[in-house]
Amino acid sequence: MSLSSLMPRASLIKFFAAAALIGMAIPDFALAQVTDPLSPNPMGPTQPGGFVKPAESITPPLASPGDQPVPALATPVVKKKKIVPPAPPREAALSTDPTPTLQPETFFATAKASEHYSMIVDAGGWPMVAAVRPGAKGKSVEDLRKRLKIEGDLPAEASDEGIWTPDLIGAVKHAQARYGLKQSGIVAGATLRELNVPAVVRFKQLASSAQRLAGLSFSFGERYVVVNLPSASVEAVDNGVVSHRYVAVVGDVEHRSPETTARIVAINLNPTWTLPTSIIKNEIIPKMQKNPGYLTRAKIRILDGHGQEVDPARVNWNSERATLFTLRQDSGVGNALGSIRIQMPNKDAVYMHDTPSKALFAADYRFASHGCVRVQGVYDLAQWLLEGTTGSPTGAWDVAALKGIVATQERTDVKMPKAVPVAWVYLTGWANGEGVAQFRPDVYGLDSVSVDAAPAGVQPGVQGGANTKL
Repeated sequence: MSLSSLMPRASLIKFFAAAALIGMAIPDFALAQVTDPLSPNPMGPTQPGGFVKPAESITPPLASPGDQPVPALATPVVKKKKIVPPAPPREAALSTDPTPTLQPETFFATAKASEHYSMIVDAGGWPMVAAVRPGAKGKSVEDLRKRLKIEGDLPAEASDEGIWTPDLIGAVKHAQARYGLKQSGIVAGATLRELNVPAVVRFKQLASSAQRLAGLSFSFGERYVVVNLPSASVEAVDNGVVSHRYVAVVGDVEHRSPETTARIVAINLNPTWTLPTSIIKNEIIPKMQKNPGYLTRAKIRILDGHGQEVDPARVNWNSERATLFTLRQDSGVGNALGSIRIQMPNKDAVYMHDTPSKALFAADYRFASHGCVRVQGVYDLAQWLLEGTTGSPTGAWDVAALKGIVATQERTDVKMPKAVPVAWVYLTGWANGEGVAQFRPDVYGLDSVSVDAAPAGVQPGVQGGANTKL
């Protein structure tokens, strides 16, 4: 039985025309029932496989009362646009305290602070507090007052009433400064989280930091540099006072920046970058397997043991043979070290440097490097380090002179006549000479001192305990 025997030819043409408009495939055997082979195909040209491509311009005839209803055109599905939540407010702030994080007395002061916090733990710790802001009243304010008095942010003689007074704003700001947060005077967000960290955790931070300082051997000079990794900051110290403090990006959890000491001996302008074996193995080889042109675009050269350049096409990227070569990135725009490297020879082969990726400097969480320390304001730090160094084309190695050399794109090493000591430390809790304790998150999870441990093993009144050289 044929289709034409079931439906008049005119109706079939109308039906197939409507079907074509909505993209319905029409087999040739069905089309042959209604198409005159000597006349043009009203449905459009037939495609390989026997299916008809819908005509680009075809108007279906008006339906008659006896015709089948024409299916309605399908409504296109519109995907909803993904709503991206706004970024959380930036709450971290660079400390403005002129006191260096690391001083000759930091070990003893931190150990004493850990003893004080162990007594707070023995006394029951402190109360949890709720989010509160100026103008609040009631129990939440009473709890906040008790909480701030225990750590000394609010004087012990201050009122215990549940009324917000101006001195409470100052106390909250004092606490925020100790936590490395913006001083808003409002208890919410990161401030609320830090205030509700248990006292036993604070003791653990101080005791663990004191324990790490006990093994530190560092020659303090009139001028030295401190990188506190949990703070993700760099301090330039001159005569016991922080002369400059810089935001930094330090190693991530999988590529931790090490605790180390060294001496800064030179400033490298327009540096090249020699890739570590770990990066070649874990990042470069997989990238070359997917994109053989990656090294060329990144301006990374392959050098053999004689310093001769090797064609990337000659390297078997399906093996680890590439780790037998030296991979070196040319200096200039896009170089991973930016325009400046601060040379500080050490066993861990780490250093401080510039970066072409500066967006992370604006983030609260700045643990994102492969172990080296990226410094915001590295030109300013280099100028400070080069004070008194001769050989500048303009007379002094100021920022303008440094940028002038960088603009030439020539590799230049400026050696310092007197090396500057530098220490990378991991202090999640520390105290200065006045006994004020500061805290930062234990991002690497290194705080291991147990609650029952003696606070760093020092006796009250005994100076030092670390291998500290003045």
